[in-house]
Amino acid sequence: MMQNNKIDYIRQNVFNGGGKEKIEKQHNQGKLTARERLELLFDKDTFLEYNILKSDINVSADAINGDGVITGIGCVNGRRVCAYIQDFTVSGGTVGGSNAKKISSIQRKALELRIPIVALLDSGGAKIQDGVQALSGYGEIFKNNVMSSGIIPQIAVVMGPCAGGASYSPALCDFIFMVEDTSHMFITGPDVIKAVTGENVDKETLGGAKMHMEKSGVAHFKFKDDRECIAGVKRLLQYLPDNCQQKVAVRKYRYNSQLDIAALVPQNKRSVYNIKKLIEAIFDENSLMEVQEEYAPNILTCLGTMKGITVGIVGNQPTHLAGSLDINGCDKASRFINLCSLFNIPIITFVDVPGYLPGKDQEKNGIIRHGAKMLYAYSNSTVPKMTLILRKAYGGAYLGMCSKEIGADYVVSWEDAEIAVMGAEGAVRILNRNNGMDAERYNQYVKEKAQEYTDEYLSPYYSAKLGYVDNVIKPTETRNTIYSFLCINMDREIVESKNGNFPV
Repeated sequence: MMQNNKIDYIRQNVFNGGGKEKIEKQHNQGKLTARERLELLFDKDTFLEYNILKSDINVSADAINGDGVITGIGCVNGRRVCAYIQDFTVSGGTVGGSNAKKISSIQRKALELRIPIVALLDSGGAKIQDGVQALSGYGEIFKNNVMSSGIIPQIAVVMGPCAGGASYSPALCDFIFMVEDTSHMFITGPDVIKAVTGENVDKETLGGAKMHMEKSGVAHFKFKDDRECIAGVKRLLQYLPDNCQQKVAVRKYRYNSQLDIAALVPQNKRSVYNIKKLIEAIFDENSLMEVQEEYAPNILTCLGTMKGITVGIVGNQPTHLAGSLDINGCDKASRFINLCSLFNIPIITFVDVPGYLPGKDQEKNGIIRHGAKMLYAYSNSTVPKMTLILRKAYGGAYLGMCSKEIGADYVVSWEDAEIAVMGAEGAVRILNRNNGMDAERYNQYVKEKAQEYTDEYLSPYYSAKLGYVDNVIKPTETRNTIYSFLCINMDREIVESKNGNFPV
């Protein structure tokens, strides 16, 4: 080989990854290659690759092939972003001593520059022949995840296998994306489970995107293929600042909703409606990006914009468990609240809550402990927080959904909302349980007294008179009220948190 052609030869080896046969196998599995994913993520001709020729010290120069991972910095929609992209065509993308150093280096660079980092993961796990060096490498990666937590956005995109210890790095990131049918995350694979427990389980049931979206809550987003998934990552980055010392830039927006907002919420406090449709009608057109959409659906968490200003939105969803707060819902909401707080995203909370979900399973599994996470997240948050009470806010859940005492800067209520320890009928029955009436007379008495109790104690005007509600508004005034609140708080000083985004 001529000396002046050597660099071209080596580069070609690197760009070809594991070679034509393995690239073809990758495509046959419905997956793009690492280089193809890189091109989709970054703006054209902006990616600067780091450690391009780094490899195992025992590999000859002629055999250098990228060591199973690509690292570098480029622009995504014009903003600088660091990334590492695992290449399954090279040794199954396994992580060894050399490979891990490459990943750790770009993690530290992202923290040094204070810019987001995206990990496109597709790996068979630890490189067995590297032994403890591989484990040490993972430990270094995990430590870097923790050091960056709450300082820069970290996005993990699982686009193939992610087994064993490898799954802990995504769990330490802020968001996890998965791809249907081709993404799998688990600590112990099907073969080991079969050998140890005798249980037969396939990898999709054990750790597929559907399971992690619906059951475990590990994943935040799932998409049908690699292309849609990377497009989702690029969209998410638009809602996030570069780091914890910045705010998200105000974006262009469209809004021309003609919907009657009041008509979207039934006056009957027990009637079901979809709160997401209401929120879509209030915020900018096509601006909502729901987080953990299929997990704990009784609580809605999403990012959106109000006249171009990025906000985090938390709301009770009456279509599931009547919008009550349960263990999974509290975990989901508390981590989202914490993330918004870390990255200077104002939080708007929509309240229509009958209470905490009752039951012995909730109690024995720790609803008190999990519910406290939500109280802690709101109380600890220093970003602007506005709470809107739509129909009802009862009991401790009234506090859990960010009352003024827990940290709301501004609380408003629709005029027909009820705010109390419990609903009127339940309160009257408890207060008048020993009156000696027959059942028919007693029920009529309760009905009459319930209306009196509602008018006197449950009305938002009663709470407003006591100072717990700042304003009572018409539904048609909702959008302008939220925008006014955001404008007033736009220049609020950033308070950098000492906490990271702790895994819940």
